[in-house]
Formats: sequence, C-alpha cells, structure tokens
Amino acid sequence: MTEKKSFEASLKELELIVSKLESGEVSLKESLDNFEKGTKLYKECKNELSLAEKRIAKLTESLKEEEID
Repeated sequence: MTEKKSFEASLKELELIVSKLESGEVSLKESLDNFEKGTKLYKECKNELSLAEKRIAKLTESLKEEEID
C-alpha cells in the first residue's frame, strides 16, 4: 500500500508537471502521461482543499455560536 502524499508534496509535483508540459520539450507520450498524472494530482489537491474549507467553516461556525452565548 502506498502512503498518501501531503497536499504540499502533491502541489509541488503538479507544478513540476505543468512546467514540463509548458516547456514543450517532452514527447507526446510523455506529455500525455504527465497530463494524466497531473489531472489525478489536481483532483487530490482540490479534494484536500475542499476538506480544509469545510473544516474551517465548521470551526468558524463554532466560534460564532460561542459569541452568541
């Protein structure tokens, strides 16, 4: 079983992939492989951000409730 990468590690890898794709110096096959890997990393990062946003919203709501009491 592979260990899940941190958000920061996934984002850094995604940035490297984007740089490779933008350079235009890789073969079509490598570009497609990188694009596929990049889309997976993008989805993972987006999911992590969504979870973080939900957590922040929950914490913010609990602070608002404490202010009311």
